[in-house]
Amino acid sequence: MEEYKKELVEKYRKVLKLAGNLFDASDIQLLRSLFNQSNNELIDPSVAYPSMIKAINTALILLDEVNLGRVAVQSKVVYEAINSGFVSQDKVESMFGTQVAAIVQGLVKANDIYAKHSSVESDNFRKLLLTMAQDIRVIIILICDRLYLMRTLQNFPEEERQSIAREVSYLYAPLAHRLGLYKIKSELEDLSLKYLNGDIYHDIAKKLNETKRSRDKYIADFIGPLKEKLEAAGFNFSIKGRTKSIYSIWNKMKKQNTPFENIYDLFAIRVILDTPIEKEKSECWQVYSIITDMYQPNPKRLRDWLSIPKSNGYESLHITVMGPQGKWVEVQIRTERMDEIAEKGLAAHFKYKGVKGESDFDRWLANIREILENPEANAIDYMDDFKLNLYDKEVFVFTPNGDLQKLPKGSTILDFAFQIHSGLGSKCVGGRINGKNVSIRQVLSNGDQVEVLTSPSQKPKQEWLNIVQTSKAKTRIKQILREEELSNADMGREILLRRLKNWKLEYDEAVVSKMIKRLGVKTLTEFYQALSAEKYDLHDVHELYLEIQEKESKTILEDRSVEAYEHVSNLEEISAKEDVLVIDKNLKGIQYQLSKCCNPIYGDDIFGFITVNGGIKIHKMDCPNAPQMMKRFGYRFVKARWSGKSGSQYPATLHVIGNDDIGIVTNITSLIQKDPNIALRSITVDSTDGLFQGTITVLVGDSKVLEVLIKKIKAIKGVKVVSRS
Repeated sequence: MEEYKKELVEKYRKVLKLAGNLFDASDIQLLRSLFNQSNNELIDPSVAYPSMIKAINTALILLDEVNLGRVAVQSKVVYEAINSGFVSQDKVESMFGTQVAAIVQGLVKANDIYAKHSSVESDNFRKLLLTMAQDIRVIIILICDRLYLMRTLQNFPEEERQSIAREVSYLYAPLAHRLGLYKIKSELEDLSLKYLNGDIYHDIAKKLNETKRSRDKYIADFIGPLKEKLEAAGFNFSIKGRTKSIYSIWNKMKKQNTPFENIYDLFAIRVILDTPIEKEKSECWQVYSIITDMYQPNPKRLRDWLSIPKSNGYESLHITVMGPQGKWVEVQIRTERMDEIAEKGLAAHFKYKGVKGESDFDRWLANIREILENPEANAIDYMDDFKLNLYDKEVFVFTPNGDLQKLPKGSTILDFAFQIHSGLGSKCVGGRINGKNVSIRQVLSNGDQVEVLTSPSQKPKQEWLNIVQTSKAKTRIKQILREEELSNADMGREILLRRLKNWKLEYDEAVVSKMIKRLGVKTLTEFYQALSAEKYDLHDVHELYLEIQEKESKTILEDRSVEAYEHVSNLEEISAKEDVLVIDKNLKGIQYQLSKCCNPIYGDDIFGFITVNGGIKIHKMDCPNAPQMMKRFGYRFVKARWSGKSGSQYPATLHVIGNDDIGIVTNITSLIQKDPNIALRSITVDSTDGLFQGTITVLVGDSKVLEVLIKKIKAIKGVKVVSRS
């Protein structure tokens, strides 16, 4: 233990020395107070001291390689002190202030995320990590912590080494790159490769080492004469030459499917011009001309991103030339502005272009890079008030198995259930969040571990549409409710048909339509649903049906005018006035009724049917009841045809289906009212799930007028189907 204590003290003193004036006397006293509690019996020295050494080493990276500041250093040390038992979390704010407490809380949340054992190799995990860590310093501390782990990874068991290296390769190296921590990013990538593909790493490293001296000399020999030429031409410029990282070389070997020896661009030469924006292109091409005069270019390797920049704003001129000793060398020609864009991406591009449409993420990155690249204390202090507000419209939660799910902010347990599976959502009665029972209305928070509770008797309800937020859940609930409505309506219709049969009554659509109006029901579907739900006494339904049927039997369907379409006339009067119908062998003046089951009108193909009371009902040839009537009562059929000219108005019912657009019903009624040969008798409309279904009854003189009307309605925008009942 004494060795641990000695190392801890040495590292601590190094931190104070490196920090310079960052810490005042009170800060130092607070940090020392953490270690003064080392005599606490609850502390396991074999665990606590290595943990604190790790914290101090991470603090050194924060200071030396990121220059992040006192708050970040304190937060990392305090966080490890909490884990080691030196101090309790509830004392942090009173000892170190709200900023340190907030960052420590972010580190605790990040640790909780890992404890749920979710795979880090997902974009949702990265977003969750960024969402939970509202202060950007939490992310940077985590990156530096992983860098220290990677530098000491040889001390870990093999399985743990593989796990940490995979996590760093997938998650933390890309995050470091996005934050502009390019040196750290390259080191993380190289170390990940070292432990994930050791043979490849060591092979490339060995070959690079063998060629380092000759490579450095080659770069100097290449740059020397080029520098003289550019100076003589009067350019203000700088030239950089650097060897590529092992990881980037391996990446190129994979992409090109080629061995190390065939990678000719192990290093890159970059010429950066200091020139005003209006002269950029011309001077870049002048430099290109000078270089290609000196060295033979490879025309297949010319990349002109000056004329047409990449979609991410990247601008540069890349050429590959044959240098000394017959080796290919890649040269990148750009200006300082272009170089900044290449380093900072779209954020810098928009800064130069003055475009205000960049994403919040790029704008955020631009601010962070400026802070990280500015060593002044005031720039570092600016981060104290800088909050991470990315992904504030999303929430990330875990399943019981640790899988990560993304939902819109404000989503509930019910949304989560439908996201997993529609069947699970349909049976949801509640849930458990982090082990605590909650209702289906409970709103989810980032990092929650969610379990859905179900019941086989549960089914979706109309009020669920007010609980869910996601379109997937709403669509599925509406679909299930609609299916249930249709199922109940079918059941109700079957009940009515069965009862009518028991009552020795025929189903009459006109009677049923009048009956639902008397009951105050809007649509036939609602009536059938109510029957299925036993909301009506079937004895009352029977009495009402008989009452309306008796009235209907006294009404002649042939109406003389729109004003009198419900006028009750007797058969003798109608037959005497007009003989428009010839029955059997040219018989006229016969009493008849037009059947309500098919509503024939003048011009339809028809037949007569002798009823039990001796009257005759006229049916259409294609009446849906005709086949059964012919089979059972063929001897009652008589021929019938229209004669002369129609002088009457006949009711005809049309069924219309179309999109539920504003004004579509008005367009239909307006069309009917404009035709002097047609009168609108009634219209009912039922709208569901973006569609309307309408039943229109009109008075027409003959079938030809009706056919023309049907064609006109079909031509109205939004109408899908028009059919005659």
